[in-house]
Amino acid sequence: MAQAQATGSNQSFRHAATSLRELDRGRYLSTLVLGEHRDPVTALYAFSAEVAAIRERVSNPAPGEIRLQWWNDALSGEGHGELRQNPVADALLQTVERYAIPAGTLQRLLGARRFDLYDDPMPDLESFEGYAGETASTLYQLAAMVLNNGQLVEPGDAAGHLGVAHALIGHRRAFGVLARQGRIMLPWTIFAANGVRESEIFTGTESEGLAAALGQIAELAADHLAKAEAAIAALPGNLRPAFAPLTTLRAQLERINSSGEGLFAIPPDLPDWQKIARLSWWTFRNR
Repeated sequence: MAQAQATGSNQSFRHAATSLRELDRGRYLSTLVLGEHRDPVTALYAFSAEVAAIRERVSNPAPGEIRLQWWNDALSGEGHGELRQNPVADALLQTVERYAIPAGTLQRLLGARRFDLYDDPMPDLESFEGYAGETASTLYQLAAMVLNNGQLVEPGDAAGHLGVAHALIGHRRAFGVLARQGRIMLPWTIFAANGVRESEIFTGTESEGLAAALGQIAELAADHLAKAEAAIAALPGNLRPAFAPLTTLRAQLERINSSGEGLFAIPPDLPDWQKIARLSWWTFRNR
């Protein structure tokens, strides 16, 4: 019986890795440098990726709200027998139990993801930073907690700044795709301050104002990356691999800034082998 349970457990983590690879390849690659802690961090990231994908899997917000509630119930301890049949949920709950991950932290991530279900523009920078804190910074903080074998850690500025940079760069890369969906996930006040109208974004109209706004967003991302790098350098070596995506995010931002493509085009990305090389070298140098 114990062996059968262990086999099921391993299958759940393998399924979580497969799901993460399909839904968020960047975070999947970042787990490759985590050694013995790879499986539990993968479970956390796969949960986040599954939740982030809800918008694309539903026809309107109502079923999306139901799916978010399903995950909330899972973290509240309701219906565990049924929930364990979902391999990502099973891997997540095992990780929560083993590493004493605060369920409330993951439930706040779910709360933040409700914003994704609707078409309201991201109001301002403060709102964006709050959203990024609950959806991206949280993952860095929890990954560091896993690397610390479940002991609470205070990565503070490292997780906070890297999470905001991660969200800024990710949404800048997806700007054109989201615009075609009628969505504005970057701070609207930055666009408004540069004289950009919603209709221009939704119709893919380039302008000097739009270029200036996106340039300011790139500068904000660079500032958060610099602050994150300084904060990561002050962390104990055993926690730093959780923050290895710093190196790939920096490369993505450089490509955004140097891209000759249009403002609505997806900026070129690094091939996987270069990302893996960067992540491995950074981790080797920063342990």
